[in-house]
Amino acid sequence: MEAIKKFANDHPQITSWIVLAIGMVIILVWSASDVGFTSSQWTALIVTTILLAGACVWIIGWEDDEDDFEEERVTVEEAQTETKKEEV
Repeated sequence: MEAIKKFANDHPQITSWIVLAIGMVIILVWSASDVGFTSSQWTALIVTTILLAGACVWIIGWEDDEDDFEEERVTVEEAQTETKKEEV
């Protein structure tokens, strides 16, 4: 259990991708079970669903990257301000 927690903390986007993909595939199978797809169609749908889950997590991760960039920018500006104060 500790290994799973460590992996989830070290790789949050991959963990989100796995969880979202599992949920989406379950919903896909449940909702399309009566359609009568062939095995190759099921394979294509499941692979596409997994890739879509990855794209969703990647797009949601853009916001996290913007927040990190903003924090770094503020930190750099504060450091520059402190350096100017020390020079004076």
